[in-house]
Amino acid sequence: MSKKIDAALKDLKKALNKHAEVVSSKPVSLKKAQRATAKVAAAATNYAEIVHAKSGMGNPFDDMLQPGLDSGTIASLAAERDSIKNQLTGPITVSK
Repeated sequence: MSKKIDAALKDLKKALNKHAEVVSSKPVSLKKAQRATAKVAAAATNYAEIVHAKSGMGNPFDDMLQPGLDSGTIASLAAERDSIKNQLTGPITVSK
């Protein structure tokens, strides 16, 4: 294995292990989790760049799904939220 790829892989494993440690703790610290996530993303990007430079192969993480809701669902939920908000902030009638 190439020394650069080996070093990048070692950094990625280290970042993943730290991330797993942070998000497994009770309670999970948001700042620590965000920092650990950023380090995993940076290490993965670095690994992919080094692999591409050495072999010409594409990013091994391209086909991974992003967690969370798709954009259509988010837009639908936002529209529903705005509709409910408008109903609640409209004129208020008081019945006697």
